Amino acid sequence: MVSTIDGALLAKMVIHAAASINSQKQQINELNVFPVPDGDTGTNMGMTISTAAAELKKKAPAAVGAAAQVNANALLRGARGNSGVILSLLFRGFAKALKDKATADGADFAVALDYGVATAYKAVMKPAEGTILTVSRLPAARAAEAAREDPGVEHVLEEAIKEGQIALAGTIEQNPVLKKAGVVDAGGKGFLVILQGMLDELRGEPMPLDGEEAEAAGARTDYAAIAAEEITFTFDTVFIVRKEEGRKGLEAFRAYLNSVGDSLVIGESDDAFKVHVHTDIPGAVLSEAQKYGTLELAKIENMRTQAEDLAAGRHIQSTDDLEEDGHHGAAPGGEPPAAPPEKKYGFVSVCAGEGITSVFRDLGVDGIISGGQTMNPATEDILREIQRTPAEVVYVLPNNKNIIMAAEQCVHMAEGKTVVVLPTKTIPQGVSALLSFDPDAGVEENTQAMTEALRSVHTAQITYAARDSDFDGFDIKEGDYLALAESQLFGTDRDLDALLRRLAEARPQQDAEFITIYYGEDVTDEQAETARAIFSEACPQAEITLLSGGQPVYYYLISAE
Repeated sequence: MVSTIDGALLAKMVIHAAASINSQKQQINELNVFPVPDGDTGTNMGMTISTAAAELKKKAPAAVGAAAQVNANALLRGARGNSGVILSLLFRGFAKALKDKATADGADFAVALDYGVATAYKAVMKPAEGTILTVSRLPAARAAEAAREDPGVEHVLEEAIKEGQIALAGTIEQNPVLKKAGVVDAGGKGFLVILQGMLDELRGEPMPLDGEEAEAAGARTDYAAIAAEEITFTFDTVFIVRKEEGRKGLEAFRAYLNSVGDSLVIGESDDAFKVHVHTDIPGAVLSEAQKYGTLELAKIENMRTQAEDLAAGRHIQSTDDLEEDGHHGAAPGGEPPAAPPEKKYGFVSVCAGEGITSVFRDLGVDGIISGGQTMNPATEDILREIQRTPAEVVYVLPNNKNIIMAAEQCVHMAEGKTVVVLPTKTIPQGVSALLSFDPDAGVEENTQAMTEALRSVHTAQITYAARDSDFDGFDIKEGDYLALAESQLFGTDRDLDALLRRLAEARPQQDAEFITIYYGEDVTDEQAETARAIFSEACPQAEITLLSGGQPVYYYLISAE
């Protein structure tokens, strides 16, 4: 068994852990208990630790303390969603405990786990049991006991994971929401997958390849042959295209890519889009991409030869990951360049949808980050826009509860700027906060006024159920329309207009003077006008405004003030 680890081995452990969670991210996503299609815990945790893995592939310090610090810094910048932020906090404390150490044994590893737990609990405002916090605390306590039994790292990590499995199973009983849904905590599951990936590296287990599930123990001898056979398309192709004004949308391009490859992911911002796809014809794909803008960067890797190198124990030849290429103006792992202040106040907002983006632009927002439900931006994405904003004080509007923690990490990271994160959980709250801003007032006065304003707006949302569920007394079926009021389930129906009518007749809308309806990308203009008519009839006292938001996931976002 492995007794001690150095920096190079810790780097390999993190890289293996990233591959492990990415191979199981969909399973973790599906543990999210609410039937709304917002399951992104596995995706967020996978993307967060993948940032660290990419950095450690470039920098693998010999000392374990130095490697732990590289890992922690990268995790902080790459943190996405609450689960990603908490994961970064766990490893930030882990790095503090290993500072200045050349190697670490099991006792050191146990102390590091404990430091990580303490750091995470301290940072979370209202720590709740039955979450990733529980599934990190109990294994850390067991690790300390195990280190006294056998100070080897492998033994300590193995025992911590065993305790973690017990803790994870217990989350069902600790959290009433989990109990109703009959699932364990998604974040806790993700953390254990990461620890297991680290242990698998110590044991010499094969690393999952490109999102495929790892082979069962015992099949290791034939691993390379099996992996090669399972690679349907040869080339892992990633590229960035700069959008050009007047170019068409990406729907046809997405259909084309699906027809010539698999493992397709398209990330889109206001000015560019990034594609990841596995295909046998990367040249044709890049040529087709140029119909949608200007090709800027591309990475093409042969997955079959990589698999052969891995099986033979050779170093895998790879281009640098495009997430770390300095595309946005920062050196890899470095601070984004800060724009000199040209004014006192500036704003950065997270939102999705062309119409909603236009609303925030019209209200004076300087930087827009494309994101929201199921699309949580990383801390580094938020920091980049803060640094680009030419203002002394930058207000950040997360507009989603799962993005607030990632935004708060930027407060002490921005150089030469004062950063204030407003706790906006919805798009209407963000709009209301901006409307109350006074350019002649002081920072504290504005912060108080905007915070009070966002609390005065009532938000309702309509989406759909991605799966069957029995939740809070509602028998929910896949495909049902769901109405949420202040993020709580208001009701369900198979008839969208009937659900809209019930929502319009509810107290917040009946008491409102102003109601704004933002309709999403899947709603036609005719359907939206029907929604307006329903609210106009049910709420004659209110001024009704209908806007094309173009937002994904939610058919309607409804603001009542």
